[in-house]
Order: sequence, then C-alpha cells, then structure tokens
Amino acid sequence: MGQRRKSGPAGRAGHEGRAAANAAVAALAVLATMSAGCGIVGVGSPTDRPLDTLSVSSPRFRDEAPLPVDYSCSGQEGNPPLRWSGVPQKQAKSIALVVDANNPQGAAEVHWVLFNIDPRTTELAQDSVPRGALQGLTSMGKVGYSPPCRPDDTYRFSVYALDAMLDLKEGAPLRDTMERIASRTIARGRLSAAHIE
Repeated sequence: MGQRRKSGPAGRAGHEGRAAANAAVAALAVLATMSAGCGIVGVGSPTDRPLDTLSVSSPRFRDEAPLPVDYSCSGQEGNPPLRWSGVPQKQAKSIALVVDANNPQGAAEVHWVLFNIDPRTTELAQDSVPRGALQGLTSMGKVGYSPPCRPDDTYRFSVYALDAMLDLKEGAPLRDTMERIASRTIARGRLSAAHIE
C-alpha cells in the first residue's frame, strides 16, 4: 500500500507551490502565443478586425542584432531605450511593454512587464519607467526589469497598444497581467535581439 499524502501545513504548502507553478506556466503560454503574433491576442481582441502593427526600434541595437551587454546582467544600464510608432490614437487608452526570452529549448522567461503607459508616449528612456506606469511581476518573481543573462537566447521587446487601462496594481501577478494585456490589445509590434553581444 502506498503512503497517504499529508494534509497538514506541509501538504498545503506543496499544493500551493504547485498551483503557483502551474499559473506561471499558463501565463507564459499566453505570452508565447502573443509574441508569436497569433492566437489569443487576435481572437480575444476587443475589436473584430485584424490588429494594427506598431513599429518598434531602439537607438542602441537593430532588430535581430545582438543586445548590447550593458543591458544584460553583466552590465549596469538597466533597460535599453526604445521607440515606437503607429499607435491608433483614437482607440488606444494605454501602452504595455513585455520583455521575454526564448531559448533553444523553447522555454519562455519574462524579464519585464510594464503597463498603463500613457498612450501618447512614443519612447522609453534607458533605465526608466514612464510617469504613471506600473510594473508587474516577472518570471523571477520580481518587480522591474530583470536583466537577461543567457548569451544565446533571443530577447523580445514587445509593445502593445490597449483599448483600456489595466485595473491592476504594482507587482500584479504575471498570469494576471498577461491575460489582461492579451484581452485588450488592439495593436502590437516587436523588436528582437538575437543574443547578448
């Protein structure tokens, strides 16, 4: 006969830990679909039309070029500066930014979630958070930009125009922010760094 699982505090703690891990996996699945440019964002878009495309760039690196080491865990510069254009001004009520990574094994990891950015904003300065914007938890369970470390991963800086402000607080759980961003997106764009230089 097998042993019965304990239902005391230790058993509950293990169950809660597994539930939190499952929630994180689900959130990353939503993000992966969003970043791939298909699935939940398109289906759940508040408008029944194709999503508009944003142009995203940085004065520090080109799309598919390496991420400068200054913006990795080996540097001291925080997040890289970003610029975007093409936000549908009449419909957009806020902007969200998600930084994630895909490694050769296909695992996703979220390095930054920034939301409720003023829709008139067109750029993000180096190592900064726009006034009024909020940050959610990352895959590492931290608030703020978590500099990437793995040199061979692809890092994606995705900008989303949303048709609403998100009713979430600073430090909101990753799954909550990903689901809300997915359901309110009306336009999106992405800048990718092939690896860390």
